[in-house]
Amino acid sequence: MLKLIRHIRTVNEHRRMVRRGCFRVGLYWQGLVHDLSKYSPSELFVGAKYYQGFRSPNNAEREAKGYSEAWIHHKGRNKHHYEYWTDYLPGHGEGESHVIVPTRMPTRYLVEMYVDRVAASAIYNKGHYTEDMPLKYFKKGDYTHLMEEHTRRELEKLLTMLASNGSEVTESYIRNVILKHYPAARIAEALHNRKRR
Repeated sequence: MLKLIRHIRTVNEHRRMVRRGCFRVGLYWQGLVHDLSKYSPSELFVGAKYYQGFRSPNNAEREAKGYSEAWIHHKGRNKHHYEYWTDYLPGHGEGESHVIVPTRMPTRYLVEMYVDRVAASAIYNKGHYTEDMPLKYFKKGDYTHLMEEHTRRELEKLLTMLASNGSEVTESYIRNVILKHYPAARIAEALHNRKRR
């Protein structure tokens, strides 16, 4: 029961951080609905069973079973994960099989993915988080064949900007360049400028 309570607290804290990050760039709806599937039984109870507090319970489940059912459920329901954005190219000749390929993520989900990664780094490195950690974590992986090229480049650019210039500069860039055509981003920029006065 204690692990369930701690897991729920971690999920709530993560969602709160993502909500704030999404609100700061103008993704209000996405901030509200981010990761709601984590409260579903297939994710919540598995997350509690494998809860450790310093990393995703999906990794512990994966080590124990060879795969993570909670992750398979989660990535299929949350568009801010690049794994959601795959399709297949049909084989054209007789006996040719389909090839699974990554597809380009819509901009708003790419930005939510950035916010999600920053929040996850802060949660799992509580007390010693620095703004270069999300980039370091990203660089540990090889996304060449898993993430569509434009999506990968844009995410790496945002994480690099965060590591070099900080969250305020990166969020301003997101509002004024990446999401400049989203009316909510203009509202977020106006609110941000008002707070600075």
